Amino acid sequence: MHIWGRISSLNVRKVVWAAQECGAPFERSDAGLAFGVVNTPEYRALNPNALVPVLRDGDLVLWESNTIVRYLCSRYGANLPQPLYPADLAARFDAERWMDWQQTTLHRAGSAAFMQWFRTPAAQRDQAVIDQSTAAMAPLLRLLDAHLAVRPFMGGAHFGMADIPVACDIHRWFGLPQPRASYPHLDRWFATVLDRPATRGALDVPLS
Repeated sequence: MHIWGRISSLNVRKVVWAAQECGAPFERSDAGLAFGVVNTPEYRALNPNALVPVLRDGDLVLWESNTIVRYLCSRYGANLPQPLYPADLAARFDAERWMDWQQTTLHRAGSAAFMQWFRTPAAQRDQAVIDQSTAAMAPLLRLLDAHLAVRPFMGGAHFGMADIPVACDIHRWFGLPQPRASYPHLDRWFATVLDRPATRGALDVPLS
C-alpha cells in the first residue's frame, strides 16, 4: 500500500493515522506544495484533481481523504478487537454523518484562520479574517463539547472512524497561536485520542 502526500496536510494526516490504527503496512511519498509531484502526468493519472492524499492498495486507487479513511477502516479495521468500521448500519451512518460534517462544516470554518497564521506572511495577515473564522468555529466547538458530554467518543463508547477526521481538525485548531476557550468534554476527548500510539507521526508533527 502506498500513500502520496506531505504529512503537513491535515487530509494526509487522517489517512496516515487511519492506516496506523488498522496496522496496515504502507509507504508514503511526499507530494504537494513545495514537494511538487501533483502536477506530473503520472500523478494526475492517479488523481486528476492534482491534490493529496492518494492511496494505492493493489489495483485500487482512491482519492478524497475521508473516503480513504472509510476504506482503510472497512478493509483493515473491521476485524480488530474493537472495530473501527461499524457493522451496525445505524452506527455506521452516524459515523458517516460526522465525517461529512467535518469536511463540509468544521473544516471550512477553521481553515481561514489556519491559512492566515501559517500560510500568509505576517505583514499580510488579516486579523478580520482570523476573527471571522474564530467566530464561525465557536458554535461548532460548543456542539462537539455537548456531543462528547454524554459519550466518550464521537460514535459512542468506543473509538471509531469518525474520531479520526474530527480529531485532525481539532488538532489543527488547538495548534493555532491564539487564545481559545476551554471545552471540558472536547478537551478530554482530544487528550484521549492524542494519547493513542497510532497518532505518532501524524498528530505530533508541527503545523506548517
